[in-house]
Parts: sequence; structure tokens; C-alpha cells
Amino acid sequence: MAHLNSRSVAASILAQVVGEGKILTQALESFLPKIPHENDRAFVQALCYGVLRWYWRLDHILTALTRKPIKDLEVRMLALLGLYQLNYTRVKPHAAVAETVAAAGPRGWAKPLLNGVLRSYQREQIRLEARAEASEVAALAHPLWLIDWMRQDWPARYAELLNRNNEAPPLALRVNRRRTTREAYLARIEAAGLKARPSEACDTAIIVETPVPVERLPGFAEGVVSVQDTAAQLAAPLLNLSVGQRVLDVCAAPGGKAAHILEDCPELRELVAVDIAPERTAKIQANLARAALQATVLTADATRPETWWDGHGFDRILVDAPCSATGVIRRHPDIKVLRHPSDVVELTDLQRRILEAAWPLLVPGGQLLYVTCSVLRRENEAQIDEFLKSHGDARELPIEADWGTAANHGRQILMGDKDMDGFYYARVEKLSPCI
Repeated sequence: MAHLNSRSVAASILAQVVGEGKILTQALESFLPKIPHENDRAFVQALCYGVLRWYWRLDHILTALTRKPIKDLEVRMLALLGLYQLNYTRVKPHAAVAETVAAAGPRGWAKPLLNGVLRSYQREQIRLEARAEASEVAALAHPLWLIDWMRQDWPARYAELLNRNNEAPPLALRVNRRRTTREAYLARIEAAGLKARPSEACDTAIIVETPVPVERLPGFAEGVVSVQDTAAQLAAPLLNLSVGQRVLDVCAAPGGKAAHILEDCPELRELVAVDIAPERTAKIQANLARAALQATVLTADATRPETWWDGHGFDRILVDAPCSATGVIRRHPDIKVLRHPSDVVELTDLQRRILEAAWPLLVPGGQLLYVTCSVLRRENEAQIDEFLKSHGDARELPIEADWGTAANHGRQILMGDKDMDGFYYARVEKLSPCI
């Protein structure tokens, strides 16, 4: 990319997310490798994450600054990028305005528009920000439907939780205890000039104070450590693994929990990891290969085990269910733009169908662990409540822990608790038939 204008690249990426519904990480993957310098790549990424994190507030302000909507999507994204820089970054205001206007490139008509919008914001910033605070959507920087659903589920805490979504997340690592100890890795990472501390919620987790590219993490390429939120690291211990068991990991991509299972109990008889798309199972294979771990990886539909199951039961099943991902919005702020209420309705139905399909594969006395990265009750405790009521051979196993809070069924972690993402866990045992 000759004569790179970072803001122009960021506007193109944001246009793919907002206009085409593309996932931010996928949009970034199609642009960032073409940018030669690491600092420029980091700046583009930071701009995209920042605009999407504050999209609902920035869009509210932009609407107040324009007499009619900006129809050209990339120009509209440039306007949001300019507003973001002026309010949330250390970019000098004159540079933020000049470089954002210049990013319009051949769209000559857009330059006076962008210049006028950004300079008007500079003059009226106090009034415009006060006006934004008066709008719940703008003040909390979330779509109205999600604010309403969070208010319904967490009436005393919804605003606090949504504000937590707007914070940058910590970098959490999982230490491979087959290769090192947490204490030894902490010494190693600090010797590399990085500040880190142990997590209080999980004994394999480390929190790095300042996020860095994985290439800078000692031993990452050799599988000594993996990037995984602390809340996700709770899955393997909750499975109560032991030697000789056969374990099924449903919806296993990108493979972090599968790798942790094998690190936690290498003497399993077999781990079968299933996901629906080849590009997803390729990520599982890559993560396992990096850590020199082996599993049976299948590209298959979890709701149709008759097409892939060999008829031999599993002692443990991990259902890492597709969900709204409302607990990981701080890591994936594009969710606030991409997700719609109808998606959650479809996802709750898919979760139910996956549970129904997985249950017959579990042996009597076996345990199923249901996991989501959601904080919506309909995907979590309500889903398990319905399952228990419709399965007489299912019994909930309590989760005694010093993390999260007990729900009617299972245990809920809310985003930000002990530096963790929002996650839900429930354990269900299959009863032996009466003789």
C-alpha cells in the first residue's frame, strides 16, 4: 500500500463491518497483511476497535452535526473516525482533522464536508457530549434492544455492565503446565520486559498488563503458552477429567478449550473435537499442532451426530454453545453493530438442538458441561432449566466456586469480574437407568 493513509484503510475495514456485516477480525485479516509497518497496522486496528466500541455514541453525535445522513459509507466511517480521534485518542487535534480529511482521497466533494463536521465538533464538543449523555443509547454506547434485554436480566447492574463492555480487555494467557509452571513463565515474561501477574480466578491464567502481539510472548510458537481469557480456562477443570476417558468437545473452534483438556489430562483415551466448517476445524488443528497435541478433529454438524458419531459413548461432553457473545463484547465490539435480537432467538434454538443431539452420546454416569460466553439469561440458566425439565435422566451438579455468582442453574460470570469475560457454566450428570 503505497502512500498509506491509515484512516482510509480503517474506513474501508469499518465499511465492510457496518455495511456488509463482516466480522471485524475477518475484515482486518484481509487488510492488515498489506500494511508493511507494525506501527501502522497497530494504529489501524486501534482505530477500528475504537470506532466500533463507541459506534452508537459517535453515530449519535454525527447525526447531530449533519443536516442529512452521509450516504457514502466510507465517508461516513471517516467522519466517525475523526470524531473518535478527537475525543478518545492522543492524536493531536489538527492532525486528526487534516489526516482524516486527506483520507477522502479522490472523493473531493467529501473533504469540505468532513472538515466542516470535525471543526464543528471541536467548537461544540461540550454541548454535543452533554446531548449524547442524555440519550441512553449514546451514553451507554449500545443498541437499544441490548440495553433493554440487559436491564431486564440485570436491573440493578445493567448500566455498570454495559460500561464495562466499553473498556479495553486485558490480555489473558493460559500456561501449558505440561511444559512449565505459572511461576516460571511469569519470570520468563518479565525477563522479556513485559509486566504480568497471576490471575486469582484460575491457576493456569496470567494477566499481561499491556497487550502485545503474540510474537512477543516467550514460548508462544512452541505451545508453552496460549492466549485465552481466564473465564474460558475454567472449562477443563470443571469437566473432572480422569485417565482413560473418552471426551467430546462440541463446537470446538478455535481449539483453546480442546488444547487445555489435553494439557490438563494427557492420559485420555480420546478427545473428539467437532465443528461445522472446514476453516474452523483448520484453526483447531493449528492450535493443537502448535502445542504438539493430538485429537480426532471432525468437520461435522453437531446437531446431526448420526452423520459422524461412531456409536461409542463419551464419558464427558463439553458443549461450548454458539451464543450471542454478549459477555465478550469488550474483545469484539463489532458485536454491538452486527448482532440483532432475531440472531439471539435463532441461537437459543440452536443451543437447544445441540444439547438434545449431544445428550444421547453421553454414557450413564457421564457429565455434560454447558458453556456460553453470554450474559443473557435466556441462553444460560433458562436453557438449562428447560433441558432439565424435559430430561428425567438428567441431574444438575452444583458448581462450588469463588468466581462468578450462583444462578438458578449453573454459575454466571459477569464481564470484568476478576478481569474475566462474561461466561456461563452449568454441569449436568446423566443418571443410570433404574434396574
